[in-house]
Amino acid sequence: MKKAMRNFGIALIALTLGFATVTLANDEDGKNKHTTDLKFIGNLENQPVFQLDLINAEEDDVTVTFRDDAGNVLYVNTFKGANISKKFMLKSEEFGDTALNVTVKSKKNNTTEVYTINRSHTYVEETVVNKLK
Repeated sequence: MKKAMRNFGIALIALTLGFATVTLANDEDGKNKHTTDLKFIGNLENQPVFQLDLINAEEDDVTVTFRDDAGNVLYVNTFKGANISKKFMLKSEEFGDTALNVTVKSKKNNTTEVYTINRSHTYVEETVVNKLK
């Protein structure tokens, strides 16, 4: 009985690994057009720092725009290249706790992606009591 269960477990693992594949979404030409990734990477001098990764299959002009809730443009720049990684440090006193919209527009692919940055502050106080010998 133990041997049958062990063989069943091995067969189950083999089937699971055998049929587990990763499928990537491709465009009609078989090439990925572009991918963007905006992430918070930490604070520098108490100011938030974000990293924007632009992964393009071929060279492209990409325009990055930071706007506040009122629609005011805080930053705009165009980058050219195939694979670009840029870091942005935002001065938090300029926008406070209002949300920011980051628009990434690809000229060649005519696509636009929008990210929203929301900040919130919380105050946490923790008290720990330990027993000494």
